[in-house]
Parts: sequence; structure tokens; C-alpha cells
Amino acid sequence: MMSDATPEVLTRAATVTLREITKETLRPVLHLNVAENQKNFVATNAQSIAEAYFSRENAWFRAVFADETPVGFLMLYDEPAEPVYFLWRFMIDARYQGFGFGKRAIALLVAHVKTRPHATELGVSCVPGDGSPCPFYEKLGFVYTGEKHDNELILKLKL
Repeated sequence: MMSDATPEVLTRAATVTLREITKETLRPVLHLNVAENQKNFVATNAQSIAEAYFSRENAWFRAVFADETPVGFLMLYDEPAEPVYFLWRFMIDARYQGFGFGKRAIALLVAHVKTRPHATELGVSCVPGDGSPCPFYEKLGFVYTGEKHDNELILKLKL
């Protein structure tokens, strides 16, 4: 059984996978947290999972694992009738940032989205500012569209 008290020592070489959240992995996933200066940019995993259950037909969510350790969470808005899929939530725990796990998790997500009907783009939104994930997404090839939703910039990646 996984312990969220003593995480295994991970290196950049760890294998990154996206896995369904189970009753065994739920608690460790709920205990993942972004850095303090990032907390205003993403909802907690508990809130995201609750929203996913109430949006069951459109929410596809997974824990991000590095080897056997949960290190993050992502949630996709999956609407097969539309050509643009949307990264609804994404986070990597502060302890595991800088290992390349986020970049590899997004690559796995992109590979998944490419298998979905009609998929031509993956969108994401982010609020600019200190701790914002906008630069991270731009480094991965997402481009600001000029659109905004509330205070969030809309970025898209052509598939």
C-alpha cells in the first residue's frame, strides 16, 4: 500500500504514466499540492475530482505517476463532437516539479487526445502572473490565441 508520508526518492529517469485513480491511490492524490505561489492558479485535486464526477460525460481524469509514486493530476474536457479538447486541470506536486514529469505527462495527454474523435487541437487556459503555468505551456508549443475567458488566457496546441 502506498504511503503519502514517505514518498520514494525519484529521479528524472522515472517512468511517467497516467493512471486511473483507485481507492488505493485516492488519498495520496488528494495530498498532492502545488507550490505556495501557484495555489491561486489551480483548484485542489479534491475539488477537481468532485467536479469530474458531476461532469462524468465530459471529464477524463488521471493521476500522474512517476514510477510507483503519484506526483500529479490532470483532467481533460472530452467532448468528442468538438475538434478542440481542453486541458481542464493540471498540476504537479511542488516536491516533484523540475524533474520533467509535467512535460512528459502533457506528452502522454497529447498522445491520448490524438486518439479521440475529430481532435485537431488541445486547448488550455491560464492566468498570467508570478507562478503562472503560461510559460510552461508555451515551452511545450501551446500558442496564445488572443482569446480570454474571465481573466484566463486561452492557449492552443495544434495536433
